[in-house]
Amino acid sequence: MEKIQITLLLLLWSLFPLSAQRIEALPYGDFEKWTGRQVKESAILGGEVRTLYTLGPYGATPWASSNVWAKVSGVTKTSLSVEPADGPDGRCAKLSTVFASCKVAGLVEIQVLATGSLFWGKLFEPITGVRNPYANMDWGIPFTSRPDALLIDYKAFLPATGKLMKGTTFRKTEFPGEDPCQVLLILQRRWEDADGKIHAQRVGTAVFRIPESTDGWVRNRRIPVLYGDARTQPGYRSYMGLIGGERTLYAVNSRGKRVPVLEEGWADADTHCTHAVLHISSGCQGGFTGAPGNTLWIDNLRMEYAR
Repeated sequence: MEKIQITLLLLLWSLFPLSAQRIEALPYGDFEKWTGRQVKESAILGGEVRTLYTLGPYGATPWASSNVWAKVSGVTKTSLSVEPADGPDGRCAKLSTVFASCKVAGLVEIQVLATGSLFWGKLFEPITGVRNPYANMDWGIPFTSRPDALLIDYKAFLPATGKLMKGTTFRKTEFPGEDPCQVLLILQRRWEDADGKIHAQRVGTAVFRIPESTDGWVRNRRIPVLYGDARTQPGYRSYMGLIGGERTLYAVNSRGKRVPVLEEGWADADTHCTHAVLHISSGCQGGFTGAPGNTLWIDNLRMEYAR
């Protein structure tokens, strides 16, 4: 009898943490709804019609992606690195690191490396050049919740050649390095000063890197959010630090101008956030640099909250 009671208590205790949590799906985080738009490339590039996919309804979704329409010197070109694919529960998202290549008039070859990315925010098109790619985006959305963790299903393929490529228009270089896939969620407190500059403090940090191929799908991966100064907490890695330099994020201020988001320090753990940046990508090396062939499939994005 006593053994039965102890077993029952242990069972109830094991169930308690589950009942103490609340799980919320992210908008379009099941990846079932996509919108395609048709873009015709310039005749000098062949004049083909390409389909660029958007997660959710076009113009009414918090999601943007690395699928771009570029128009440089009057020439229209597209890049497709994010698309719907078959997943374990219907559709999922497939993010790929690819070269967007073409020949101008069949002679001059252009190769631009694109890392497949989905992020909360907006992409301003057409893209008109390769300088400062982060300035073409409005990073983040208003967000005031305090999730304990981000939950995700994923599958990854990384060729792991030990080589990275950088491709910007007519130049392509190769050098040693690795390029893990990355899931990044940062919570910020933002404010705008009298000059229109946007300042930010880091409130919460959740970063997960995938350094190698997986054996099929990984379900319910939990990425905890570290509140306050993440540098002082277990699990902190150097790539979880404040964002700046070439990777400085941009946002649109109250005057309608794109300006840098100046992430200036770490907030106290109990500080309320105003914005969230969620960025999922097939690599982590930054603009036009990565490992061609990297592929990341993602599905079932959710937030975990304490009740």
